Amino acid sequence: MLSLLKNHPFAVTSHFNTSLVLTFAVPKDQLQKLIPTCLALDTYANEWAFVAVAMVDTSNLRPTGFPAFLGNDFILTGYRIFVQYRTSYGKRLRGLYIIRSETDNARMAFFGNLFTHYNYRQTDISFSRQNEILEVKSSASDLFVKVKLGDRDISLPKDSPFKDWKEARRYAGPLPFTFTYDAVKNEVLIIEGVRDDWAPKPVEVLKCRVGFVDSLLLNGVVLANAFVVNNIPYSWKKGRIDPWIKS
Repeated sequence: MLSLLKNHPFAVTSHFNTSLVLTFAVPKDQLQKLIPTCLALDTYANEWAFVAVAMVDTSNLRPTGFPAFLGNDFILTGYRIFVQYRTSYGKRLRGLYIIRSETDNARMAFFGNLFTHYNYRQTDISFSRQNEILEVKSSASDLFVKVKLGDRDISLPKDSPFKDWKEARRYAGPLPFTFTYDAVKNEVLIIEGVRDDWAPKPVEVLKCRVGFVDSLLLNGVVLANAFVVNNIPYSWKKGRIDPWIKS
């Protein structure tokens, strides 16, 4: 029964006040060991794979259909790898494989671990904004990100493998699907996200320290892009199970 509860058993609705996503490019051989065999890395130029760090200030998260005042407000940090999955019916899906999730809210950590496989941990993460400067930080997670917002022209990070922001946008997230693999049952849990008017804007990264990414001890990591989006309704459909058929 507990394992069934963790399979995202109902749809969820929320509102993203601010979502800041940094994507790191990593030589693909460095990330292969971090994903299950049913998934393939979603690569660029057959050389780079990607880890995204999504920092989200969200409000009114609740089961779909419940009134907003019953929802919870919290901050979330999600560490995800860009992947692809071929379904049992032959369709290839682009999505994310979550390797860790953090939140400032103890209730969110408890229920997140009860109803998902996202590996929530409680931490001291906070958002602050002054004019065009947005900061996200957590002492416990060794996380400090400082970006400059605005509508001016912004250059890609200097070591980014992308040629332009149009290419970079394909690896900015969130992708439509999130995957979890049950190796015992040989099944993949697919969770589909739903959003409207998702138009991320590039930001200039002034400072960036992400302790969890450092702890992975990956070689050749470079910052590939950074985007922000504000004031967006977001929801997740009920999870669905797909039997993995090894090709």
